[in-house]
Amino acid sequence: MTFDVSPDAYGRFMGRYAEPLAKVFTSFAAVGAGDKVLDVGCGPGALTAHLASVGAEVTAIDPSPRFIDAMRARFPDIDVRRGTAEELPYPAATFDAALAQLVVHFMVDAAAGIRQMARVTRPGGVVATCVWDGPTGALAPFWDAVHVLDPAAQDEALLSGARRGHLTELFAAAGLRNVDEQAIAVDVVHPTFDEWWEPYTFGVGPAGDYLARLDDAGRARLQTVARERLGDGPFTVSATAWAARAAV
Repeated sequence: MTFDVSPDAYGRFMGRYAEPLAKVFTSFAAVGAGDKVLDVGCGPGALTAHLASVGAEVTAIDPSPRFIDAMRARFPDIDVRRGTAEELPYPAATFDAALAQLVVHFMVDAAAGIRQMARVTRPGGVVATCVWDGPTGALAPFWDAVHVLDPAAQDEALLSGARRGHLTELFAAAGLRNVDEQAIAVDVVHPTFDEWWEPYTFGVGPAGDYLARLDDAGRARLQTVARERLGDGPFTVSATAWAARAAV
């Protein structure tokens, strides 16, 4: 699995869902103007952009050098650093809130990453995360088509946080209590099938890796099955994520 892709490729693949999700997630986390917020695993900046738009004082971190370069060019006035959730390079109690959107499922040690988010958040501040639900998340239509042809294919439903209650378990393992976990959702309209399909060919994440491992005939079969299920467009993908928050 790789996220060593251009920010534009990632944006076309996931940004179309991450940008509207950022609005819902920020509201869920109850952060806003004047809050000092850390965006953990910022990627190309979907959440950072929305946090800045509501007046939060944002700091961002991500392990990808290409994303960091893009973030620094996009947000020259924001402190953007390269690093991982498990080893956050900030003093304790630095932020009013630490948020991780669509990141927990790719942390090497999710409980350790959330524990670090809590460490750098002040007492009474908020730690919040969200992760796509396995069966009904943004990538579910792709994996549904995969399973028509390859029922045993491992999708993203087993990733950390991708089922009800797992984020709460991870928060508890990180030492956080009184966790509020809820389903949040966005609807994204795709004008054509090709607009939906093409970003899967960019090799982003588990879905991109799966598609890249197929031969030309296999990719053509999968594309045909997906088109039969979704139609030529327009169509709407209703994507559900699990979100969790807790006070430090």
